[in-house]
Amino acid sequence: MEFECGDNVVYPHHGAGKVLKKELRKMFGEEREYLTIKILHNDMTVMVPCENAGIAGLRRVIDEETVQKVLGVLQDDVSEMPKNWNRRFKHNRDKIKTGDIYELAEVVRNLALREHEKGLSTGEKQMFTRAKKILASELMYALDKTEDEAEAHLDALLAESAGEKIGAKG
Repeated sequence: MEFECGDNVVYPHHGAGKVLKKELRKMFGEEREYLTIKILHNDMTVMVPCENAGIAGLRRVIDEETVQKVLGVLQDDVSEMPKNWNRRFKHNRDKIKTGDIYELAEVVRNLALREHEKGLSTGEKQMFTRAKKILASELMYALDKTEDEAEAHLDALLAESAGEKIGAKG
């Protein structure tokens, strides 16, 4: 997949950003073409060799149709998760690492519901915050919102969904 300056992309571990530059750089004695990507939500800049972009999981921001599917995942019922918190943590971390937007949305949904029902451990709270940031950063581009609007939209959806699920149980 080719990326050009101005493209909105997602770097799985960091979230969505914009390609600022595509340039030849000499590093470690080798000249390669690199993409410079500005990750907006945490004010970070990353450089990715073009030839490794696919391996690194770099992809374009989701389109409108995919946004609707992701929002559907966020409103689905919680999926099966390990009961043991450190197994659950590893399970969720592995899902986030895939770079798949649906896996990420599933982790965000499951942790939101768990937080609402039982609370989260410190590690899970940090994971939840990070996963939510990564998801919101992509929704920001996909829905043409500001970072704050995207986070508020996501929080409202999760609160509404969690409230409905708790209400349905009681």
